[in-house]
Amino acid sequence: MAFSLNKIMLIGNLGRDVETRFTSGNVSISSFSMATTNGYKGKDGNWVNETTWHNITVFNMSDFMKENLKKGRKVYVEGRLTKREYTDKEGIKRYSTDVISEKIIPLETSGDNSNNSENVGMESSAEGEMPPVDSNDDLPF
Repeated sequence: MAFSLNKIMLIGNLGRDVETRFTSGNVSISSFSMATTNGYKGKDGNWVNETTWHNITVFNMSDFMKENLKKGRKVYVEGRLTKREYTDKEGIKRYSTDVISEKIIPLETSGDNSNNSENVGMESSAEGEMPPVDSNDDLPF
């Protein structure tokens, strides 16, 4: 039996607010775009920034996450790649590579445009559940 791995981890900024639709079975499908930037030295010796856009899909995202994931905010997304085929309005066959998210961690909160370690505790799984946040207040030292 052959084993394989399909895992992607991204840190970048949201290109648009989360949009949500529902299937006939009442499953929510949320989507947003995300930009990641890679820097490299060009042939002329100057640094060049190259931006890649990613389509992110999340099943059953919590309302809390939908409200906190806004255009421009920095976020960590973990999931798997999938390829889909569709026909556009002009009848042309198109292909898209998307990320099916299994974990999202906002790295900024509302009104905060800097990377703040306090915000890393806000995590969401694909099922829309919020895990308990560790607090140093409970430590005896």
